Amino acid sequence: MKDFVEYAVRALVDLPDEVSVEETVGEHEMAYRVKVHPTDLGKVIGRQGRTIQSLRGLLSGAAARQGKRGALELIEPPEGVPSGNGIAAS
Repeated sequence: MKDFVEYAVRALVDLPDEVSVEETVGEHEMAYRVKVHPTDLGKVIGRQGRTIQSLRGLLSGAAARQGKRGALELIEPPEGVPSGNGIAAS
């Protein structure tokens, strides 16, 4: 499942080498933390959050087939870290 999440996110971004996915699998949950380059955050989130919600829906469906709950978290850069466009994240 981690490979699928990583593949899907890499296909969306301009800097695929900057994508990292951390997987935590428990007895009842599969959780994935995705980190991308700050300039690619908008591409992964999508207009009105539709892209990230779609990814979460696919993950939840796949996890449910295994009797687990799926969670996908997009890690944003800390406050004050430049987003790559010259404007600090706020």
